[in-house]
Amino acid sequence: MTAEVEQEERERGPLADREWRLVREEARPGPMCMALDAVAAETAAAGGPRTVRVYQWAPSTLSLGYRQDPADVDWAFCEREGITVTRRPTGGGAIYHDHEGDISYSIIAPAAELPGDLMETYDLLCRPLLDACAAVGVPAGFAEREHPELYHPACYLRELHPAHDVVHEGRKLSGNAQYRRRDSVIQHGSLTYSARAERTLGCFTDPPVTPEAFRERVTALDEHADVSRGAAVETLEESLRAWADAEEGTWTDAELDRAADIAEAKFASEAWNRRREDPLAGR
Repeated sequence: MTAEVEQEERERGPLADREWRLVREEARPGPMCMALDAVAAETAAAGGPRTVRVYQWAPSTLSLGYRQDPADVDWAFCEREGITVTRRPTGGGAIYHDHEGDISYSIIAPAAELPGDLMETYDLLCRPLLDACAAVGVPAGFAEREHPELYHPACYLRELHPAHDVVHEGRKLSGNAQYRRRDSVIQHGSLTYSARAERTLGCFTDPPVTPEAFRERVTALDEHADVSRGAAVETLEESLRAWADAEEGTWTDAELDRAADIAEAKFASEAWNRRREDPLAGR
């Protein structure tokens, strides 16, 4: 076996013998970003391709954790700054997805094809993310030591969790979360390309954290590597493609129509975002 073949075998994940598509980075509003995850899960569960995707939030968006108290949000600041707010189906704290500073990804597959153990699944699905960080010169890994919580409402300022918090030199670089449906699993995550301390903190109601303290806890790719955002995105896309042995693909017209309906009815609604009431429950 040649060195090239050995490297390819190492990079490919154990699910690479299935049908996967890579949807390269596209910029969409927050509700559509979340709706496309849901549609990809429906497609995978119905026997269609599994999906790896990279996406950009346009405009910048604050995504709330599923159980997030809306009182945590400075709604006036977000409206004034043009930051939309949507609620994720996954738990954890709120994440500010800056249009330029954030790189997001999702991996969606049938539940039966993934480990039942949560830690094992995170370890498996975070491999392409860790490989991409190493490839751009910012080696990262799961948090190994405790960090005290600074501010519970903000994902990146919570106590670090070794299952899904990815750090570089002890500072948080990426947060990841899973949503397990009966027939599919969605893992999505945020990789910080460039940190925006002031804008992040401004999204919350009187956070007891200074921008300096934020920067001591959170780091970003552009602090450690001379890499453009575009190059970082391409590296993550290639890492996901190699891990899944995915073919480059796109959404079908039916998927886009379905996602638009879900985005409008659920992820853009006040019922979901302000009161955590799912308008589509039971449908």
